[in-house]
Amino acid sequence: MRPHTRTWIDGLRDSVTARRLQKPLAPPNDPGLAAAERMILATQLATWITGWEAVEEGRRAWIGSAPTDSAPDSDVDPAVVITTSPVGIAVADDLVVSGNPAAQALAGRLVAVTELEYRLWCIRHPDTTHAWHLNLWNWIKTAVPEQRHREFIDHPLAAGECYWLHRAGLTGAGPANRRDCHLWKWNGRHASLMKAFITEGSVGRLGDEG
Repeated sequence: MRPHTRTWIDGLRDSVTARRLQKPLAPPNDPGLAAAERMILATQLATWITGWEAVEEGRRAWIGSAPTDSAPDSDVDPAVVITTSPVGIAVADDLVVSGNPAAQALAGRLVAVTELEYRLWCIRHPDTTHAWHLNLWNWIKTAVPEQRHREFIDHPLAAGECYWLHRAGLTGAGPANRRDCHLWKWNGRHASLMKAFITEGSVGRLGDEG
């Protein structure tokens, strides 16, 4: 990791720590819902981390093939920023301390934050070309507005059920960049996958609704 990358990621950590001292992350209101969210996010994150070597090999090849003057500061050992929910932050922290070798190898370069925390930092310290960091997003929209239900007409809900959208993606890895969305349903006790890899009608750059 280059010195500038280290300065950038350490600054993000310090900024997030200071913000959370002033405004701590809210605990989950529904333990059952949080447990289901945790299961989904943990499965996604563990899959990513297990295959992380391939992601970094792809980034190195991408940087190596780019014109020198287009990405002069690109780091082949970038910081890894996970944007997620408070439950997802706990998932990322637990994966590192669980003994997972791939996660432990990334521990010094990895930080899990909310999307707001990430955006606020990037406004003050932009890295728009992802020279110093990769961004993974991994979170669930548990309150899908009713006006969007027509997008999922082929996957009807039963009484007492609601849709969840699990949004996951990667940017900063060149050809390995991706944006995925998986449709789940929640019945108040259990979450069930309805369809993997759906296409959403209106999402923004980082997976938020446009």
